[in-house]
Amino acid sequence: MQQTADLNAPVTITNCGQEISYPAPQRPVAYDVSGTEKMFSLGLADRMRGYVMNKLGDPAIAGSPWKDDYTKVQRLGTSRITREIVVDAKADWVIAGWGSGFSEERGITPQLLDQVGIRSYLHTETCWNFGDKKTTVPPLEALYADLANLGKIFKVEQRATDLVADLKNRVAKVQQSIPANVRPAKVFVYDSGTDQPFTAGKHAAPTDIIATAGGRNALGDLEKGWTSVGWEPVVQAAPDVIVIIDYADQPAADKQKFLEAHPALQAVPAVQQKRFFVMSYGDAVSGPRNVKGAEDFAAYLRSVGR
Repeated sequence: MQQTADLNAPVTITNCGQEISYPAPQRPVAYDVSGTEKMFSLGLADRMRGYVMNKLGDPAIAGSPWKDDYTKVQRLGTSRITREIVVDAKADWVIAGWGSGFSEERGITPQLLDQVGIRSYLHTETCWNFGDKKTTVPPLEALYADLANLGKIFKVEQRATDLVADLKNRVAKVQQSIPANVRPAKVFVYDSGTDQPFTAGKHAAPTDIIATAGGRNALGDLEKGWTSVGWEPVVQAAPDVIVIIDYADQPAADKQKFLEAHPALQAVPAVQQKRFFVMSYGDAVSGPRNVKGAEDFAAYLRSVGR
């Protein structure tokens, strides 16, 4: 009986600068690849009420190491997460990011969910822009923090500890492969957009993925997560490599053709030398696949002498 009581006992953790007591979730819901795969990687698929994911993420599911788990857990929506979805699902706990899942404009915030008895957990990566106690944690450190916190909330602490240790070891191995005395490649992350490119700033996972691999996000000084910029900063940055984020908006090959034909980019080294790397959306958003993204991108950089 004591063991059962311990499993159901509330756990207090710090999330986005706030101490929050979490009763053991009975009907948890995850949003997007980030939340869903953090849960799957800790073996929590059979404890989930469901997940919500935009159809744009479907290719990321197809390439996921947890593809089988996606088939076992109910998909509750194929667009943005909403308060209605989680209330209708009788969820008691939700994981999502601030600005991507949780949003004041769309009427789904931790405070509003709390009013109907649903606890929330925000991805640490997005805490830089949330609430009064804005906390900035580098993306990979934020991933490790989330996995450790989820381990405590769901009472799978040893599994979380082992997973984080494995991810850190893999990161260290990638970093050891960085050639000495070589200038880090400047890398532009291209998600989408024609008039204005949508890219990754300082607080988005690709900044750390690129750094781990031995490069530097050319727009990594932007105090943003994922954001739109003009083409002029891209031209001025003169990236050596362009990372194209691949999901179901349009084929990555079409994105590359657009970039190669863009008049403003003709003098950019990456375009001139046709140095493009395609990264799955599933590897590029906060989650355990970030390390695979770093491993694969590092292999690409080594192949071009960087």
